Amino acid sequence: MIKTNRILSFSQAIKEAQTQAMKIDPKVFIFGLGVDKTAHIFSTTKNLKQKFGKKRIFDTPASEQALTMFAAGAANAGMRPILIHQRLDFMVYTFDQLVNWIALWSFKSAGKSKMPLVIRAVVGRGWGQGPQHAKCLHSMFAHVPGLKIVMPSSPSEAKGLLLSSIFSNDPVIFIEYRSLYNSKEFVPQKPYFLDIDTPNLRIKGKDFTVVSIGAGVLTSLRASKILEKNNISFDLFDCRSANSFKMAKIFNSLKKTKRLLVVEDGWSKISFSSEVISRVVESGIKLKSPPSRIAWPNSHIPMSTKLEKNFYFSENEIVNKIKNQFINTL
Repeated sequence: MIKTNRILSFSQAIKEAQTQAMKIDPKVFIFGLGVDKTAHIFSTTKNLKQKFGKKRIFDTPASEQALTMFAAGAANAGMRPILIHQRLDFMVYTFDQLVNWIALWSFKSAGKSKMPLVIRAVVGRGWGQGPQHAKCLHSMFAHVPGLKIVMPSSPSEAKGLLLSSIFSNDPVIFIEYRSLYNSKEFVPQKPYFLDIDTPNLRIKGKDFTVVSIGAGVLTSLRASKILEKNNISFDLFDCRSANSFKMAKIFNSLKKTKRLLVVEDGWSKISFSSEVISRVVESGIKLKSPPSRIAWPNSHIPMSTKLEKNFYFSENEIVNKIKNQFINTL
């Protein structure tokens, strides 16, 4: 019998996925800065050292390049490492390891050698993180062939996508938004695996097609509740991956709604939203209005909590964008 009242937070879902992966396969291990410290990466690694031992979960010195290349070596030797970088910002130090080694490994061996590693990284808003601790660089990493960029939007998505990432033979950068850690929903207890490349239709509607990823999905869901009062509804697609997502379901939705909005928690220039809109335009699907998007301003992220609040978009901006575009195209 399924317990439908089994509610987990995003943090708990991440921890459960790691715990189950480590039980399934002894080759899975976790390491990185702070994995065994007070906060335990938003409690996602709490008590795991006691459960699995110091050889399978351990803290490390601060050297992003060394840690990333260690993960690559372990993966190439047959292990399945989970490396945790607490902030995506500092992964820019690892571009040589990611771009010139990890992303190329399978390609250079004609697919004979695999690179099954996961790098968890934290991004986005939260108590004044400022310009060096909150950048969302998913589009930068998504540009590189050979890397999969996964961005879960909810607890149930986080668990299934993390398990799929851990047992994939591709290198995965698994990006977690701070603003999602306390979100809660029903999460199945048994291990399960979600298709990283297939967008998830979160809600169905008739008037718009909204495409998003990560934290933008939750903001879009809040907007849908407000729009219901105006009898406006939309299909909401969670793309799950920033670079390997398929478009077939989105195209089918657009043939029905004829209107597109892409919602992205990140900069809009040369981005995930740019990619989605480009593919739609290239498809030749006739829309009632030009495709549009909501994203961060082309600016660095302020430190002040008040300024930070104004920097990030809210569900009200999505509501106003959709209402205006819908009314103007009736």
